[in-house]
Amino acid sequence: MKKFYSFLFRSLGWSSSIKKEEILPKCIICVAPHTSNWDFVIGMLFYKSIGGKPHVLMKKSWFFFPFNYILKAIGGIPVDRKKKTLLTGQMVDELKKRKYFQLAIAPEGTRKKTTKWKSGFYYIAQEACVPITLAYLDYTKKIIGIFENFIPTGDITEDMNKIKQFYKNISGKHPAKFTI
Repeated sequence: MKKFYSFLFRSLGWSSSIKKEEILPKCIICVAPHTSNWDFVIGMLFYKSIGGKPHVLMKKSWFFFPFNYILKAIGGIPVDRKKKTLLTGQMVDELKKRKYFQLAIAPEGTRKKTTKWKSGFYYIAQEACVPITLAYLDYTKKIIGIFENFIPTGDITEDMNKIKQFYKNISGKHPAKFTI
């Protein structure tokens, strides 16, 4: 199946600077910019092409029969945005109990333009004592890459500013929808 996913990924004109060995067994993958549903498709094709088994947080409304089975099979985790839940704690528990768990999160939390990034990915990484892998999809260059594995210091304001700066020259599918 890896060859099939790789073929699809490449046939869309995309390439990657990432090797499977560079992706840590346990991490939060901060993926930006997130301006289109294609981000998920491209990212999943790439990740599956290297044999990865990512997990992604997705709108609960997408989990309806029969698609709920498909989404869960590919690593989807339903999130009800209307409910205040203990999602951070649940993800921390998953990271602590598993040997291999990579959770991809789009910090914008939406495909629309937003000036405020959500901080859940940061708190999950900090509480689980795992790094944040700073990954990007650059539609201008059609490349998926990683900047670095970032260790949260506990100073969320300073850390979020540093994290956002990595993405300043990256172009999403709809550039007008992305801001740091």
